Amino acid sequence: MMVQLEKQAFLERWHEILAPNSLGYRIRLLSQLVRRKFQSYLEPFGLTISHWVVLCCLWEEDGIPTSTICERLQQLGGTMTGVLDGMEKRELIRRQRDPEDRRIWRVYLTPAGEKLKDVLPPLIWQLREQTYGCLSPEERATLSQLVDRLIAHLSVESDAAVLAEPNQ
Repeated sequence: MMVQLEKQAFLERWHEILAPNSLGYRIRLLSQLVRRKFQSYLEPFGLTISHWVVLCCLWEEDGIPTSTICERLQQLGGTMTGVLDGMEKRELIRRQRDPEDRRIWRVYLTPAGEKLKDVLPPLIWQLREQTYGCLSPEERATLSQLVDRLIAHLSVESDAAVLAEPNQ
């Protein structure tokens, strides 16, 4: 009887942080579901979500340095190099040294990468509507603001932790 009471007290106290009830767990589950659906839309084109986000950067501003893409997407350079290698092999992009600073590699869309701009955004818009169609425009805006606030909060914490680490 005492064990059962202790278990009940434990569950009541920690209910909100235990999976599958915790917000973090549910955010991860939502992320997995959205990611899976998103990938299913890109697969017919032989693309990944990483390819999509790079294409988005280049549709916005073609010829940007690799480092700028990494900064915008908050990606590590080594990870991005593999993504760009694959995109270059598929002839979606080309990389070229900056003529003024040879340390910098600039990334440009090829005609094949440019052509996807006419096809993918309308498709991804459909996915967006399917995914978030159960939310009102106000709820979508609120959710987006809350997610942005959490990202900013955790990014600041992460930056502070890196700065606090002693030099190796």
